[in-house]
Amino acid sequence: MTERLIRGRVLTFVAEPKGIDDTAAWRYFEDGAVLVRGGKVVDTGDYADISKLAGADVEVADHRPHLVLPGLIDTHLHFPQTQAIASYGAQLLEWLNTYIFVEEQKFAEAAHAAAVADRFMDELLSNGTTTAVAYCSVHAESVDAYFTAAEARGMRMIGGKVMMDRNAPDALRDTPQQGYDETKALIAKWHGRGRALYAISPRFAITSTPEQMEMSQTLVAEHPECYVQTHLSENRDEIAFATSLYPAAKDYTDIYARYGLLNERMLLGHCIYLSDREISALAESGAVGVFCPTSNLFLGSGLFDRDRFDRLGARWSVATDVGGGTSFSMLETMDEAYKVLHLQGQRLTPFASFYRMTLGNARALGLEKQIGSLHAGADADIVVLDSSGKSAMEYRMRTARSLAEELFILQTMGDDRCVAEVYVAGKPMKAKGKRATAASRFLENA
Repeated sequence: MTERLIRGRVLTFVAEPKGIDDTAAWRYFEDGAVLVRGGKVVDTGDYADISKLAGADVEVADHRPHLVLPGLIDTHLHFPQTQAIASYGAQLLEWLNTYIFVEEQKFAEAAHAAAVADRFMDELLSNGTTTAVAYCSVHAESVDAYFTAAEARGMRMIGGKVMMDRNAPDALRDTPQQGYDETKALIAKWHGRGRALYAISPRFAITSTPEQMEMSQTLVAEHPECYVQTHLSENRDEIAFATSLYPAAKDYTDIYARYGLLNERMLLGHCIYLSDREISALAESGAVGVFCPTSNLFLGSGLFDRDRFDRLGARWSVATDVGGGTSFSMLETMDEAYKVLHLQGQRLTPFASFYRMTLGNARALGLEKQIGSLHAGADADIVVLDSSGKSAMEYRMRTARSLAEELFILQTMGDDRCVAEVYVAGKPMKAKGKRATAASRFLENA
């Protein structure tokens, strides 16, 4: 059984930090190590102690002076939009019709879907993301491509076929029955296979008829083990359109509530313009609002109100939302999250940012026993971060005097150049000078 000792400055969270000085929320080892065996964390702590647990033939990966953390987690993005990122000059509904629906029609071709899925997974890994929750296209072929690419790399990924039967081009529409049948078959094929997990995915109320929403309700009732993902209150025009299609609903959130979709495994992208009643409904059901700062800024959608979510007891996570989001990097995403909250007089500490990218997002997914921290028994998904990965960062780091300052530099200035290595189930995956090597490296080390 493969055993690896990953050495460096180890940081892992055990709770949500209540402030920048809440040292009880994390564990930090200046000369630390993570012992990995069979794809799982055996133990984490000081190198002097952990090295005693290793076998005689252990492989030592010495990453000093870099930071060793749990792999980063992204809770909302769209893999078919990988080549539509940075599409100019439109807000949400125009952007969907002008760029995204055109791009997604290409995914009827299995070869195209497979090629994009490979690139998508490698982009995630290059940015230190080891688990993500993504929408596929309406085509079953896209789901097969997505999970096949993840399986080849050994990644824990969540995703599902978009269901939409109106307000989209004919080539992107299914029917209520087709959406149900294909989703049912894909759940049977992929959910729980290796590290794959399925998300039932009605795109949003605008693109699903009441009949399709009823089919979504049936799927969620039949498969409570699956996630469910959709979009909510991203854009004012979207809200007006969605509520006009469901006039009996109290508000946008109530559309999903009426079909029994709100539960603790539901991820609702954006959640910008929610009333207190709506946020309270999320809190009561346990559903998760997903903060997508780069997308919200790029599409001119609005600002997520984190403090109101916290005050009303609602859960939230953070995500890149590629391709409305402008970067695969969770570091760059947290940079924009800091600014979005700062504009509203809300504080985001660097420890809170790194908690959210790791254990916080794992808790939002109910996967904190498997991912998000470096506790014994966790999956050995690990990222190694170099806080001097860019010349300007190296120069700035010369004046850094604390871990908090270093983390803030990483989140403010960092990107994929700061990701020195990524481990998936204990296997090194970072491409060295070329792309599309992650799958082959995983298979070579399996």
